[in-house]
Amino acid sequence: MFTENLVHFARILRDAGMPIGPDRVLAAITAIEAVGIARRDDVHAALSAVMIDRHEQQALFDAAFAAFFRDPKLLEQLMYLLLPKISGRGEKHTPKRGNRLAEALAPPARKEPPNPANQTAQEELQFETSFTFSDREKLQQADFESMTTAEFELAKKLAEELPLPIHPVRRRRHEAASRGSLDLRATMLRMARQPHTLTPSFTRPRQEMPTLVVLLDISGSMDRYARLLLHYVHGLTRRYLKVHTLTFGTRLTNITRSLRHRDPDVALQHADDQVQDWKGGTRIASCIEEFNRTWARRLLGANAALLLVTDGLDRDEHGDLKRAAEQLRRNAHQIVWLNPLLRFDGFQPKAAGVRALLPNVDRFLPVHNLASLTDLGRALRSPPATPTSLL
Repeated sequence: MFTENLVHFARILRDAGMPIGPDRVLAAITAIEAVGIARRDDVHAALSAVMIDRHEQQALFDAAFAAFFRDPKLLEQLMYLLLPKISGRGEKHTPKRGNRLAEALAPPARKEPPNPANQTAQEELQFETSFTFSDREKLQQADFESMTTAEFELAKKLAEELPLPIHPVRRRRHEAASRGSLDLRATMLRMARQPHTLTPSFTRPRQEMPTLVVLLDISGSMDRYARLLLHYVHGLTRRYLKVHTLTFGTRLTNITRSLRHRDPDVALQHADDQVQDWKGGTRIASCIEEFNRTWARRLLGANAALLLVTDGLDRDEHGDLKRAAEQLRRNAHQIVWLNPLLRFDGFQPKAAGVRALLPNVDRFLPVHNLASLTDLGRALRSPPATPTSLL
């Protein structure tokens, strides 16, 4: 009986977003056989040891364990939910839950057989009506880590349409304009062709959008943020071709060509196939050194802006992050560091990686919800704050 409970518990963890497979279920059964079920704390410690592979999963596991094993009738309820139901006038609808764990514990909704002819229309209708205006306003402030699956899917669609986070750069060369400075040479040439007229010509400095280079951390601690930010970067790449995206975890991978596909699902699937170190460790120093050596001169010319998206938790024992960051600072026109940890009011740059990067960036901004991505362009247009003031 307890084995069936473990199987149901593993399904709930998997629905909540944890990578739980049959191997971990078998390991959990072996662990319970070793410690027994006499003490609740022993069961919790044994299951935690074999089902968790990252520290940030501990809070979700603890909440799921407390919710599942608190109610001895939960298994019977779950088995009852698998039986066919007769819906009628007295059917009650369960209100929507507010996080992934509650969504995983909620009863599954009845689904009618899909109609291929109406599938597209239903998707468009659901996208427009499932979330009201107030819901979307709340979604702007919701943390990516605490979103439900439905909210996360909508956030990915909204991230695709966010405006560009950069503004045009004024160039030395000029271009013809209806107003501006008098172009004496063009005016005289026009008078030579038409001596009886005097029509002045004007000129203004040319403005061009700079190249945008994105260095995206895809380590385990950045997993949920990185996946949504890839949709954001795909939207930028689809509307503006001067975007270059490289991911780094334990190695550096250029996924720019993959993100140029028009379909976001296909683009991200190609990128996922190309990246080999997703949800792995973090070697920020070695990856930035490789970027400086291989890609910096190709991509960081012509006033290019660099978006560095990472939490700064470096686990590289061989690289020199301070020296790599200083070299990166010399190559880039401006460096904007987007860090999800900055959303916490009590954030302090105590990690060695954070302290090595901070003196070499122009702006230090949070990136944890849609509002922070929307405000990114406005922040880049304002006078830069001094990130080193946090040190």
